[in-house]
Amino acid sequence: MEDSGFEIRDHYAWHYTKRSQFKAFTLDHFVKRRKDFDESKKRDVIKRLGGRRTPQLRPLFESILCAQKPKEGTFVDNWLTYQTGLINAEESLSGHVPSTVMTVEKPAKDKYNGHLTPKPVLLCEHLIKLFSGTVLDPFVGSGTTCIAASRTGRNSIGIDINSNYIGIARRRIREDGA
Repeated sequence: MEDSGFEIRDHYAWHYTKRSQFKAFTLDHFVKRRKDFDESKKRDVIKRLGGRRTPQLRPLFESILCAQKPKEGTFVDNWLTYQTGLINAEESLSGHVPSTVMTVEKPAKDKYNGHLTPKPVLLCEHLIKLFSGTVLDPFVGSGTTCIAASRTGRNSIGIDINSNYIGIARRRIREDGA
């Protein structure tokens, strides 16, 4: 982001407790495929591994990086000229001041959205209310950000290289009717 001319302003965590896959996997199948081990050796190695897995824990958060173009003049000057660069500190998920940890559960995949990492519309609505006017999503995926923008009265632009996701996003946005 910095190499592209943006300033890093903050780092947030989207916290969730459900619907996250344990990333670590067992190594038994790798051992069983070994052609240089006989069956006895394979059983012994699997026993010695003791159920150990690859070093990846079950995720309970995703990182969100907050970056912005360098401001022109002061924050006030930038706001008066572009109506951007400041947060709406009245926006809250919890009833308290906004914080760097946002707890919102992951959405269930729906009947036609097979996207690998669907985001909750509520989280996107919250972030949009905190930060933005017009929303640009250069990786629109299943369209969640554009739906959230519409629900919060903002304009949005969604871009994706994957035509399947563009189709999903269009359908979701049309069906949402926000």
